[in-house]
Amino acid sequence: MRATEAGRYGEGLFRPEETGEAGRIDLGALAYDEASAARLAALGAGPGWHCLDVGAGTGTVARWLLESAGVTGVLAVDRDTRSLDAGRTPGLSTLTADITAPDFDPGRFQLVHARFVLMHLRSWRRMIAKLGSLVAPGGVLVLSDAVDLTTAGAPATPYTMVMRAMWQGLRESIGTDISWVPDYPYLLREEGLHRVAAEIHVPPLVPGSPLNRFWADTWDRARGAMLATGQVDEAQIERARRALSSDECTGVSPGMLTAWGWRTEEAGRDQHL
Repeated sequence: MRATEAGRYGEGLFRPEETGEAGRIDLGALAYDEASAARLAALGAGPGWHCLDVGAGTGTVARWLLESAGVTGVLAVDRDTRSLDAGRTPGLSTLTADITAPDFDPGRFQLVHARFVLMHLRSWRRMIAKLGSLVAPGGVLVLSDAVDLTTAGAPATPYTMVMRAMWQGLRESIGTDISWVPDYPYLLREEGLHRVAAEIHVPPLVPGSPLNRFWADTWDRARGAMLATGQVDEAQIERARRALSSDECTGVSPGMLTAWGWRTEEAGRDQHL
């Protein structure tokens, strides 16, 4: 998504039009879609639901909602929607939009879902409130972002050193900040949502897996920002990449924290009093 405070999100690192970027996004989807789908299914996503998928990427979650969960319709929003190809999936609409713009208001939905989006926006606190306001009475807001579980205190291996440099480089270059993500349940409660809960999914690092390939590709994209931190050099990055493709990588991948909360029917009635 675009961040108005810092220019278009990721423009210098993760350009949608760059060769291989859609493939990198799909590797991340292969690593995390199963957990996202299981949570959305458990929350009851199904026929009659109109859904908003923010930061839809290549549309894997949006298509799962339509093809497997059987929801009525999905509006997929992203900074670049060329990879979504709405014509191939009945019920899927796309919108190229700046979600941080004051006039962003696509309607109200039974499900508002955003994965790995708000952590990249400097206006994340305001955006939690904004997305919460798009949830229809009786609907649910589901937000997922990364949490780094081990690298702060883990042994200094090539993998952990490069991961530390990656998070610092992303923070300094495009504003990525995951320090607040564990507070999601409290933040959703502050927005007046109820039945708030959260869970963490940590996929394993396995040589050749989509997850390992995703991190290797991400390091390649963010290499300049990582080197600029002074924490790593080219040789260390290459050692970490080799470790990802072998059994030498014994670290733990960043997890995906998913938090959700429901908008009560009473809240909707109160708005009309």
